[in-house]
Amino acid sequence: MAKLSQEDLLAQFEEMTLIELSEFVKAFEEKFDVTAAAAAPVVVAGGAAGGAAAEAAEEKDEFDVILTGAGDKKIQVIKVVRELTSLGLKEAKDLVDGAPKPVLEKVAKDAADKAKEALEGAGASVEVK
Repeated sequence: MAKLSQEDLLAQFEEMTLIELSEFVKAFEEKFDVTAAAAAPVVVAGGAAGGAAAEAAEEKDEFDVILTGAGDKKIQVIKVVRELTSLGLKEAKDLVDGAPKPVLEKVAKDAADKAKEALEGAGASVEVK
């Protein structure tokens, strides 16, 4: 097997959904007996100024995206749910039909905001907690 460059690996990660990437990180942690969670606070603290680093540590860093209603464009909402979660058609339809239900759980703020925008763009009503 040819060795992949760092750019090749990043290109592969860019194509993954959040769920796929999360599953990869879990598998990586198990295989190499490491924890990737320790890197995130270092990046946040390294990129932020002194006072801002303390504020960032106190802020909520995990959010749930909850579908509260499908609206008029249910098929579009199902498509967006499938893109966000990589669920099958039946599972995504069941999730949309059973609203209010969480679409994504314990995701970063920017991922939650992007998911909310995508779902609202498809006509759904969404809540981020």
